[in-house]
Amino acid sequence: MKKTRYKKGWVIAMHIAAWILLFSLPYLLRPSYNPNDARHPQPANATASFISSRINDLMLIGFFYLNAAVLMVQLLYKKKYLLYSFAILFCFAAFSFLSFSVSKTFTFTDTFFTFRKHLPFCVFSFLFILACSIAYKTIKDKMVADNLAREIQNENLKTELSLLRSQVSPHFMFNVLNNMVALARKQSDLLEPSLIKLSSLMRYMLYETGEQKVSLEKETEYLESYIDLQLQRFGKKLAVNVNVLAADKQYEIEPMLLIPFVENAFKHGTGMIDHPQIDISLKALDNILYFTAQNKYNPTSQEIKDDASGIGLANVQRRLDLLYGNHKHELTIGRDNNTFSISLQIHLN
Repeated sequence: MKKTRYKKGWVIAMHIAAWILLFSLPYLLRPSYNPNDARHPQPANATASFISSRINDLMLIGFFYLNAAVLMVQLLYKKKYLLYSFAILFCFAAFSFLSFSVSKTFTFTDTFFTFRKHLPFCVFSFLFILACSIAYKTIKDKMVADNLAREIQNENLKTELSLLRSQVSPHFMFNVLNNMVALARKQSDLLEPSLIKLSSLMRYMLYETGEQKVSLEKETEYLESYIDLQLQRFGKKLAVNVNVLAADKQYEIEPMLLIPFVENAFKHGTGMIDHPQIDISLKALDNILYFTAQNKYNPTSQEIKDDASGIGLANVQRRLDLLYGNHKHELTIGRDNNTFSISLQIHLN
């Protein structure tokens, strides 16, 4: 509330300063008066001349805001061009008549002052203020429209990011619960520690991912817990190499941004593959995050895909585009020698 009042007060002060500067220019730029020059009659009274000029200034200021706030909005923007033209002509006629009457009353004698001589002043000043009023209203409306468009875009981005983030958790939980079912069918002793590990993952998902950013350290711990959970399922059947280097300083990252890549490696890097192997590397140096995930795959196998297949990678690619654009991240996905690899670089600052 105080910020809004301060902003309005600042705008009013800027308007007042602009008007004072504008109407002071004729006095600052006019040549000194020569009493012997009959071509430029001196006002009969300096005070009366000042009053006359200020009345004219007030009329022009009034027309400026009348045109910007009423005439343009009610007539010009509604494409009532003829009515707008008549309104402008009426305002000009009223200003010319009132300005002539005020100037004749306060300033000059009938000998030197006629309406014909006063009319050029009225035309120039009126058209100048009209142009300023139209420019002011147009620029102001454009700024308001641009700010509104940015706000709508930001809100849309926030909504889309929230939706994408909410899609990660159910997809991840779907795969993890499948792992729990597999352990239960085997009546494995690893089921209980796996459930404990799962509870810690759920705690992170519920209480940490609500923030826009989390520390890279917490996100790394989350990835390591997920990998441990998967190793409990596969045991020695799967070779997993994890290389995580401590960051050179504290960084923050969007929560659950990297887990889809790791999840994808376990999902598609196991099964009908000889000597399956997954390699994961993560480090952050000089404000850049380097992340890679590689897994072997069988190009000849016809994998039966569920309805949720592909949600993870498509999701994270979209999130990366929204969060970092094309200039702050680089994602490379490739297949070579029966190896599927993902390489990601993110500029963290």
